[in-house]
Amino acid sequence: MTSLTHLALHVPDLDACIAFYEAFCGMRVICERPGKGSRIVWMAEPGKEHQFIFVIMPGGQSRHLAPDDYSHFGFAVDSRERVDALAQQAQLAGCLIWPPKQGDLYTGYYCGLRDPAGNYVEFSYGQPLGPGSEHLPIP
Repeated sequence: MTSLTHLALHVPDLDACIAFYEAFCGMRVICERPGKGSRIVWMAEPGKEHQFIFVIMPGGQSRHLAPDDYSHFGFAVDSRERVDALAQQAQLAGCLIWPPKQGDLYTGYYCGLRDPAGNYVEFSYGQPLGPGSEHLPIP
């Protein structure tokens, strides 16, 4: 058996990325350790610390994704209103890239943000993935 446990990212501004993932994704720093001439940070959603984490390390280049590039990290939220609230918060912070939109059965209602390293981050409601989707069929 295999299990996806983490995603490791080199980021140009470690503290800005930590602040982004805390503010928008509700993730928390669960471990900091020395490494790469600075520190390596583990972040997780509360209650999922032993299931899936982001490992964030200093260094690397900012990503420059095209507006039509849909490479992203996907987070499920509990309502359309939460998608709208995150989009409004992102608009004020200058990091909204996809305004809220109703998609199809696969995408649900979603918006997209750009993190400080240039990665796209999607927030969705109504996809057949994530909390509350157990009653939805996989299309």
